[in-house]
Amino acid sequence: MISVIDTNILLDIFLPDPLHGESSLKLLKTAYEQGSLIMCDIVYAELAPQFHKKALLDEALNKMGIKIVPSDTDTLYKAGQLWLRYRKQQNSRNRIIPDFIIGSFAMIHGDRLITRDRGFYRDYFKGLPIN
Repeated sequence: MISVIDTNILLDIFLPDPLHGESSLKLLKTAYEQGSLIMCDIVYAELAPQFHKKALLDEALNKMGIKIVPSDTDTLYKAGQLWLRYRKQQNSRNRIIPDFIIGSFAMIHGDRLITRDRGFYRDYFKGLPIN
């Protein structure tokens, strides 16, 4: 099983978050035991501000067994179309395109998404298993 990891799970572990850190680590360990872990380049960019050296981020991800997979045009197009639908249905701008890229990436490249933002991804990415 290929698990796509969302930024919030990794930030819970790296910062660490006193409320969600332990449960996020458990989710990640379980996903690792069940298959491979990947993340898209957007997640990498969102993690980068937490590391003062690129090598430290790369090392942390390598130790966790997380592979970085670049977004492709299928992912990006799907994300743009879903974001447009969202903008037409919503009056607020709470969600930005990176959220839609992560979800689209998970649908195209993974078997499930590991995230704490389950409600949003369930609403906009029907059929994508969420943990």
